[in-house]
Amino acid sequence: MTPPAVSKASPRARQIVSAARELLEQEGAAALSMRRIADRLGIRAPSLYKHLPDKKALEAAVISEGLAEWAELAERALRDTDPLTALGHTYRAFARNHPHLYRLMTERPLPRAQLIPGVEDRAALPVIEAAGGDPDLARAVWAFTHGMVILELNDRFPADADLDAAWRLGLEAFRGRRESGHAGTSRGSETLSSSAACHCSRTTTRSSR
Repeated sequence: MTPPAVSKASPRARQIVSAARELLEQEGAAALSMRRIADRLGIRAPSLYKHLPDKKALEAAVISEGLAEWAELAERALRDTDPLTALGHTYRAFARNHPHLYRLMTERPLPRAQLIPGVEDRAALPVIEAAGGDPDLARAVWAFTHGMVILELNDRFPADADLDAAWRLGLEAFRGRRESGHAGTSRGSETLSSSAACHCSRTTTRSSR
C-alpha cells in the first residue's frame, strides 16, 4: 500500500520515490543520485527534474514516506494495553528493519519546508499521547529510544550486552514517570512536532484533550 504522504504525488513522482527508496534500502544514502535512480527507471536523469526539482527534494519525499510509515505503525502501537512500551518496541523494530532510511531521517537537519504538510506532526503525535500529553516527557522518550537505536545500529554495545533489559528498564522508568501524575499536569494544551521517527524537536499548539 502506498503511504499517504506519497500518494498525493503524480504517478511518475511516486515511481521515482519508490526507486530511490529501494536504492537507499539496499546501498545507503551515499548511493542516492539522480543518475542512479534514472538508470533504475530506464529513463534519462534530466527527466527526473520534471517531477522533483533536485536531490534534496527527492530525499525529502523519501523522508516523508518514512514518517508516514512510522506514524501508521505508531498509531497501531497506541492500541496496546501498554502503549509506551509497545511504541518503544515498534520504534526499535522500524529502525532495525530500515537502517538506511532511519539514518536519512535522523542524522541531518530535517527539511521541514519540503516535507508533505502534516506528516511530521502525525509522526510525533503517538509519542506525545503515549507520554500522557507531556511534551518534555515525549522528548525524553524519543531521546532514549533514538540513542538506544543508533548505538545498536552502529554496533557500539559489547557483544554480551543485554539490550532487551536496557530497553525494558528505560521504558519502565518512563512509564512510572507518566503514571506518577507528573505528565501533562501543566502542559495540556501544548503539543510537540517531530520527525518521523519522531524527532520531538519543536513545539506547536493544539487544544487539550
